[in-house]
Amino acid sequence: MLNRNPMNTMKTLILLFFITGSTVMAQQVPADEPESSRKRNETDQKIYQMALRYNDVVVARVKLFELMDRNPTNARYPELLASLYFETNQYGSAAVAALDALEKNDKSIPALEVAAYSLEQLGALDRALPQFERLYLLNDDIFSLYKTAYLQYSLKRYEEALNSINMLVKNTKSNEQKLGFPKEDDSTQEVSVKAAALNLKGLVYLDQGSKAEAKTAFEQALELSPDFELAVLNLKGL
Repeated sequence: MLNRNPMNTMKTLILLFFITGSTVMAQQVPADEPESSRKRNETDQKIYQMALRYNDVVVARVKLFELMDRNPTNARYPELLASLYFETNQYGSAAVAALDALEKNDKSIPALEVAAYSLEQLGALDRALPQFERLYLLNDDIFSLYKTAYLQYSLKRYEEALNSINMLVKNTKSNEQKLGFPKEDDSTQEVSVKAAALNLKGLVYLDQGSKAEAKTAFEQALELSPDFELAVLNLKGL
């Protein structure tokens, strides 16, 4: 089973992104690049790697800016810059850098991840939603589908939310994979994505004034995860 906290997962993805970044950058050097530019790129990439090693984010960012200026068509550099900003909780800058990277490569999973979570953190839910939708379409990521459903619910796009939730419930992976939810004692409990989706379904019905359907959905969530505190509270709230 996979335990999933979306923000922690983003941090893990970014760490892996940094680890593999230097190799990919080296592979993307064009064969016909002038020798002077090639040497400057190699030098800046080495300094960027050393800066990361010593946790000097400022120097790493400066080198990425220089690489971006020298290589305007290379999407890798704005992807790495977006990840650096996200890692330091600079969500506005992270979102802009990620969106710039997507203009160069609209199928970049790392850029989509950073853009989606950064825009969500900024409260720009209407702009975060299409990024999560694209993530799901590109990599069939069940967590991106859950985020899609939740943002649709938050934006009161109820029919779309119900459609996404039904897709989640039917997906066999939703029984196996986990999401973390806060409890009243400030601890975190993990429940299956399917239970989380059914709880969300109850919230959608509740917003629509359909209390009977909401009650059924909360009860279904609790059949899967009897100690799911949030679903328990939602059911009691009825």
